[in-house]
Amino acid sequence: MKLYSLSVLYKGEAKVVLLKAAYDVSSFSFFQRSSVQEFMTFTSQLIVERSSKGTRASVKEQDYLCHVYVRNDSLAGVVIADNEYPSRVAFTLLEKVLDEFSKQVDRIDWPVGSPATIHYPALDGHLSRYQNPREADPMTKVQAELDETKIILARKQNSCCAIM
Repeated sequence: MKLYSLSVLYKGEAKVVLLKAAYDVSSFSFFQRSSVQEFMTFTSQLIVERSSKGTRASVKEQDYLCHVYVRNDSLAGVVIADNEYPSRVAFTLLEKVLDEFSKQVDRIDWPVGSPATIHYPALDGHLSRYQNPREADPMTKVQAELDETKIILARKQNSCCAIM
């Protein structure tokens, strides 16, 4: 399970504006990193452009799964992850990031902002924290602990039956 990109965008009437983005391209070779990052930026803008306001969607693009959430106020978020990453966790992350972003960055700056002018340093932290969904998301952590408990109970039950 891997997150590659987390982006915040503004869906304007004429075009989609990238406001801030964080990338983890460390798993790619050094010479591929810039083109992979450009691909992720382009894909994020394209998906937001094609999505309507107030919608959430997951779109498969090559080996990646792109999760998009466009709010009614035109603020949008995109997570690009591998196919194994849980979509519920991705949408939880998007909702959290967009709520924080809208509180920290003035709405007046959204249509004219750019990654250089928008100050929102928490994005990189969210990307690294959510690399492990079990640690970042309480529901996933509880589900993992429940699965482990089921395995232990099944083993104990099998060992008790084997003795008799």
